[in-house]
Amino acid sequence: MRILKYIFLLILLAFIGVAVFVSTQKSEYDIVTTRVIKSPRAIVFGYVNDFRNWENFNALTKEDASAKFVYPAVTVGKGGSASWTSSDGKGKITTLFAKDNDSLSQKMVFNDTESQISWKFEDEGKATKVTWRRKGKVGFWYKVQSVANGGLDRLLRAISEQSLADLDKTLVFEMTTYSITENGIVYKSGTKFLKQTILSTIDNAPKNRRIMLSKMQHFFRKNKLSATGKPFVLFHSYDVSKKLTRFSVCIPIKDEVRTTPESDISFGEFRTMRSVKITLNGDYSHLPEAWGRADGYLNTAKLERDPEIRAIEVLTKNIEDVKSPSKWVTHLYFPLRSAAAPAPKTIVPRAIAPKPKPVQNDLDEFSIQ
Repeated sequence: MRILKYIFLLILLAFIGVAVFVSTQKSEYDIVTTRVIKSPRAIVFGYVNDFRNWENFNALTKEDASAKFVYPAVTVGKGGSASWTSSDGKGKITTLFAKDNDSLSQKMVFNDTESQISWKFEDEGKATKVTWRRKGKVGFWYKVQSVANGGLDRLLRAISEQSLADLDKTLVFEMTTYSITENGIVYKSGTKFLKQTILSTIDNAPKNRRIMLSKMQHFFRKNKLSATGKPFVLFHSYDVSKKLTRFSVCIPIKDEVRTTPESDISFGEFRTMRSVKITLNGDYSHLPEAWGRADGYLNTAKLERDPEIRAIEVLTKNIEDVKSPSKWVTHLYFPLRSAAAPAPKTIVPRAIAPKPKPVQNDLDEFSIQ
């Protein structure tokens, strides 16, 4: 019995010793990590600027199967945020400042401890030099992990270095893996939709439409509205000389919905249109090339565009469906000046009455035979 008491006392003393040792370890850190990413600066900045992409490269949570992320209406630019829970605790990160293609300033709160994060993006030839700084404090249990991994600086630096390595690897693959297909002439079915419209510089259009799409989807969830198909972007004008484009981010709906006069979200619809269709499999950074392929097709075939709608980009498979940009699918339609579309042909088997056509995506199409 006395031996058991001694053993218990030794265990208790060892535990106290370890606790004292851990508590004396430094809790503050200031880690600066730099890496050259083999992708253009605008692409790297745009990817890091959207918290929805962090699951693909952030080593802190990437390998943790228990990590669950929650995204608000805005995940891009100043005011964008994301939160998560994992086996290690819960956290939230918010962007406080964003300068396009140059820098980001963020705040992260993890298990009630706050840290400051900053990013700097600089041209390095055709690549990008990324400098990532993390500064803050850690709690007791994170100190325990750091002791087991060779110290706080070593642990956090390893996480930062692995994250940047994964960012480089992800971008090289995801941004270079794509294909563009010319599908020819189809009839794009008309639809009703809710939209948010802005005038933007062409350079800022990709960022703005990501923000607008998140807000539109949040609007649908908040008002318990049902979409009848995939979101799409409707381009009203695209002025290369002035570097300006006016476009709407839209979500199709079954019936007309009226919003209040002060709302920036409104109702719209377009008719069935004879269009040239192009399919992009891959990241949106390749959309200019897809548009170029459409221009080439139109010029070769001597086709004239409809002046009312410049183009329609249907986000058939996007970040809501799959995180990897290489697996995104965008169908582009370039409406043509023409008469109203004929009804699609229906073949009815002999002695069998035709069944009513089921309600489908309002953005259905049928090819010209």
